[in-house]
Amino acid sequence: MVWTQDRARLAAHKRHHPDADDGDLRRDLRAARLADYIERTVAAAPPLTGEQKDRLALLLRPSNSEERVA
Repeated sequence: MVWTQDRARLAAHKRHHPDADDGDLRRDLRAARLADYIERTVAAAPPLTGEQKDRLALLLRPSNSEERVA
């Protein structure tokens, strides 16, 4: 669980800098927890078809045109 390191980093930051912006640290923690959840879910699931993988990948791709990579 790598996300626990991000949680500890956020806690230490809040303890030493209570008024500082912690948005980036919170984003990193959420991303790490999501990655952990996805890894555990995929490991427990039966093998996916190519179509199923493509459909799930669409959920993680940026949805607005400004964020899309050409």
